[in-house]
Parts: sequence; structure tokens; C-alpha cells
Amino acid sequence: MALTLEYVRSKSAARLSGLNPVVAAAASALIDRCYAREVYVIITQGLRTYAEQDALFAQGRTKPGKIVTKARGGESNHNFGVAIDFALLLADGRSVSWDTLRDADKDSLPDWSEVVEEAKKLGFAWGGDWRSFKDMPHLEMTFGLSTAQLRAGRRPTTTQIDAAYKRIKETEGDNDVIVTKASVTVDGKPAKDGVIIDGSVYVPLRDVGERLGAVVAWDNKTKVAVVTTKGAK
Repeated sequence: MALTLEYVRSKSAARLSGLNPVVAAAASALIDRCYAREVYVIITQGLRTYAEQDALFAQGRTKPGKIVTKARGGESNHNFGVAIDFALLLADGRSVSWDTLRDADKDSLPDWSEVVEEAKKLGFAWGGDWRSFKDMPHLEMTFGLSTAQLRAGRRPTTTQIDAAYKRIKETEGDNDVIVTKASVTVDGKPAKDGVIIDGSVYVPLRDVGERLGAVVAWDNKTKVAVVTTKGAK
């Protein structure tokens, strides 16, 4: 099914409740920005009570399951509304995926990496960057405060909040580009649609290349698409 932006937003609405308002705004912007890249993201965790955190901590220790957190109640940024977890919402509108290599939009970039890229633009820190106990679905915006400080009642300053809102606002125009669908044919046979942006036609490189017998690869480190034609050495 084709998912509308409104539908994708609705799947995360409940999880945005209770978050620090600027974190909720950033999470909402993340959903919109990823949708513009044809990636459907769903917020799976937002504000978490101390009791919920303790229950999660018990998983894999005193309760069945895999260990998913090192934090007890009061030791997680989720307990203070400054952290979220996400997953990929699949095209059926119901199923979710935590596959970090999935490329549903076929742009040769893992959808997960696209979400992380957009999240960092909005000011989130990503748990996948942690040196130990990497938390791939985790995003947080702590404003430089530790959980100990948050437990003690410290909160972001007005200056920090204003700066965070400004950063979110500055990203709003990034995806405001008029895109028109362009039909593509290869040797008289229809291929995947391309797009027209500012008068230039962009075609799906992998689909077109493979139809022409070429091998198309993507080097995510150098951000270079490599096309190798038949007979090339």
C-alpha cells in the first residue's frame, strides 16, 4: 500500500506524547524528512517511566529475553523525555523492521543510515556511535545534561531550547524541492521511474545499469557509484 505522510505520522503520535517539546518537534521533523526520502520511520519508544525502565532492565537478567539496556529506572534519558527509539515502518503500514541494511527505496543507501543522517542534522545524537553497548535504534538530545543532573531537576536553558528550535527550523527548507516523475524506458521496455529536478532528469542508476548488463555498486565510504560494463577490465 502507498503510505501517506499523515498515516506515517499517526503511527508515532502516541510515542511523541510526554517528550520534551523540542525533542518532540525534532522527532516529528525526522518523520517528515525521512518520508521525503521515501523512508518510513516509526518512533517505537519515547518517554519511559522508572517502572517501565526497571522492567526493561530486568529483561535478560531476572526475566526472559535479550539484554537491551544497561540503565535502571532514572538512569536512562528516556525517563526524562529527551530520547527516542525508532524502527523502519514497512510498506504494509503495520510491520516494522530493525534491519540496519534494508534498502526498501532502492537508492543504494541503507534506509537506517538515511534516518540517522537526518536525525543528526536535527541535533540528535545516535546510540550507534557509542563505543560500547551500541544502541542502534536510539536517538537522544540531552543538551549536555547527564541523567544525574536530570534526576536532580536540571533542565535545558532557554538559550539551549531556542538554539535547538532554530536548528530544526533551519532544516525545514532542505526538502522543499519540486520533483516531477519521469518515465524511463530501456531498449523500449519500461524501467523504474526517474525524477525531474530543476529541469534535469535523474534515473534509477541500478535498475537502468542492470538492464544494460552493467554491474552497479555503491561505496558508502566514498559516496561513489561504480558502474562496470560488460567486458570492462
